[in-house]
Amino acid sequence: MVRTEKRVRELVSEDSEMRDVLETVLDRADDGEVGWTDVKGEIESGQWGRLIEKEVLVEGETGFRIDDPDAVREALEGDDDLTSSSVDLDDVESTSWSKWDKLAGGGTLLFMIGYAYTPIRNAVGETLDLGLGPLLDVLPFYAVVLLLAMTTGLYSSVLRALLMDMDKMSAYQDRMQDIQERRKEAKERGDDAAMQKIQEEQMEAMGDQLGMFKEQFRPMAWIMFLTIPVFLWMYWAIGARGGSSHHVLTEVVFPIWGTLEWTEPMLGPIRPWIFWYFLCSTASIQIIQKALNIEMSPSS
Repeated sequence: MVRTEKRVRELVSEDSEMRDVLETVLDRADDGEVGWTDVKGEIESGQWGRLIEKEVLVEGETGFRIDDPDAVREALEGDDDLTSSSVDLDDVESTSWSKWDKLAGGGTLLFMIGYAYTPIRNAVGETLDLGLGPLLDVLPFYAVVLLLAMTTGLYSSVLRALLMDMDKMSAYQDRMQDIQERRKEAKERGDDAAMQKIQEEQMEAMGDQLGMFKEQFRPMAWIMFLTIPVFLWMYWAIGARGGSSHHVLTEVVFPIWGTLEWTEPMLGPIRPWIFWYFLCSTASIQIIQKALNIEMSPSS
């Protein structure tokens, strides 16, 4: 039923006249079956062919039958404006990065070098310390990390919501799911011709994988561009990996582990400051998304 609804929505989104065509076919169907002679003169042969191509009409006993009449009616009645809420599948590969997106990506790569290259790490650390350093004079380090995690969680959620096109992501997923379902059905009924056609369509849709990657990585470039400097400041401030500490920090107490220095081993290579940041960040993101009603996954 869900598959048929998706196909009906795609047909109407591609051509608004298909709504009237589908209603005509439903009206003319006798016990679910309808022939070309029943609708000839009211709809075009090309539109009739589209219904067969999309498998809304399948082979019946005397002609063609509607695969799932209830699903077709529900799709037509459930949304009075299918076109406005759908993404044209012919345009799903049009995502491109602006020059600012590319600059953010380049800046991210530069900041990442700072983890291994001390001059960059020191430059970023000293710059951010102008604003974050005074906080350590009035708040303990764990509270400052909590504030930073909440801040990064907020802009991460907002950037994902603003820069990621959920309708387009949903279109990617719907297309791939539809192809997989039709391939499974063709294989079950032993339709080699349909299998070959679906495989060709699947090869053409491989570009969707690149499109999905570009959609997902675009906000990530900005998030990392803003977040990596925060990590470099923490890295610089506590003197991680044998570096010089630039602030006097008190020890921290964790359940199970007890009292720990911020730079001593905790979980393999994970240090307490990294563990605490990710714990606070994960919790903050969940709360912020819930509070702002931000959807992070495409609707199906």
